[in-house]
Amino acid sequence: MKKAAGLCLLVSFLAFAQPARVTGGVAHYQVFQRGADGRADIAFEGTAASGPVEARLVLRGVAAPGFDWTPVAKAQGGKWSATLRGVPAGGPYTLEVRAGGADAADRVAGLLVGDLWVLAGQSNMEGVGDLADVQPPNGMVNSFDQTDRWGIAEEPLHRLVDAADRVHWRRNQQKEPEKLTGEALQNSIAGRKKGAGLGLPFAAEMVRRTGVPIGLLPCAHGGTSMDQWDPALRDRGGDSLYGATIRRVRLVGGNVKGILWYQGESDANPKAAPLFPQKFERLVAAFRSDLGQPDLPFYYVQIGRHVSASNAAEWNAVQEMQRKAEAAIPRSGMAPAVDFTLDDGIHVSTQDQKRLGARLAALACRDAFPDNAVCAAFKRGPRPVSARFDNGVVRVEFGEVNGSLRAPGRPAGFSIHAPGGEPLAAIYKVRLEENAALLHVQGKLPEGAALWYGNGKDPYCNVRDAADMALPVFGPLVIQ
Repeated sequence: MKKAAGLCLLVSFLAFAQPARVTGGVAHYQVFQRGADGRADIAFEGTAASGPVEARLVLRGVAAPGFDWTPVAKAQGGKWSATLRGVPAGGPYTLEVRAGGADAADRVAGLLVGDLWVLAGQSNMEGVGDLADVQPPNGMVNSFDQTDRWGIAEEPLHRLVDAADRVHWRRNQQKEPEKLTGEALQNSIAGRKKGAGLGLPFAAEMVRRTGVPIGLLPCAHGGTSMDQWDPALRDRGGDSLYGATIRRVRLVGGNVKGILWYQGESDANPKAAPLFPQKFERLVAAFRSDLGQPDLPFYYVQIGRHVSASNAAEWNAVQEMQRKAEAAIPRSGMAPAVDFTLDDGIHVSTQDQKRLGARLAALACRDAFPDNAVCAAFKRGPRPVSARFDNGVVRVEFGEVNGSLRAPGRPAGFSIHAPGGEPLAAIYKVRLEENAALLHVQGKLPEGAALWYGNGKDPYCNVRDAADMALPVFGPLVIQ
């Protein structure tokens, strides 16, 4: 009897001494979307012997102000749940949890409170830049990778071959989606030479401008069309691109700061191009409706260059539709990419992906941080207003210019076309003013002549403003 009693006392002591463990609700390097007040609630749960559970947040080696050890829960049946409310934007925080005042504590490190951004679209968002001289990691930028795990954001952000969602997997010989595992997966990871994109540069620039941490949700998939992103496929969940993206947003809390989008190359064909505007607007509306955020910011890239002999008409048509969509869709913004270098025939180079990320960050900063003097002073970049011909000069006026227009060397990218579309040998000199381009032309222009910038699939364009925001591809713009 004495042995049995002693054994019961020992079991009871061990149970009481069992340390608290965090088992759910929060993961290392997780980023929590802050609210309008700049704060977030961090909910978590775990196990411990019955009794009080305490928690604190550690920031730079000491307890974060207002978040030193405090009772947060009482374990019942060996389980508990708790919430730290009003955690201010910042980090990285370490969450520490202990039971009964014990010295031993369980820890969850690398937590950030800031803004979550979705990265969606096709290959130029997925990133196909060379993995050389890439954007370095930033301690204030984490990523929820495609395997549904949080970690420090580093290139390459996207990894489709073992993603949690089947829609991203490669097709095997039986044309069935198959997830890479084991040695095949390790060889795929080790052998990557491409994968740099705009997501990490965007996030690093946002942190530089605002000081607010960023969490990235990579969701893009190369070669995909608007039909493959159709919101009507949402009920297929991880077997559809849209459904997979919504699933991942809900998994990290259901609320994000905004969406970054780069797509349109796969729709630049005779069948798909005419339907592009409706599909694009429907996609934006669906994201806003399904996430319950009617004013969700949506920033996108106008497709750039393609070294190809195929017909350029639909390529330019998609570019022009993207340009016009900026005015048609509230809380949206467009960043041009036509002036960038490529790392192959269609994919933006690693170094210019950095510039593209900065352009998108400038747009997001401008809209989301109106109280930030640097952000508020920014304009969205040159946008064509009018083209008028007088005394041998076509004067092209632009709005939204930061500083003044400029170009390295001779300004290039403008062309004049007859009413039927054929190019005219007309421009012999281009001179840039603060908000205008003066195109000196020889002879008279036919009535109905139109101006283009970036006509064709692989034009040379080099006009930007003082903030490195480029002229978008546009045309036809009838010359008055």
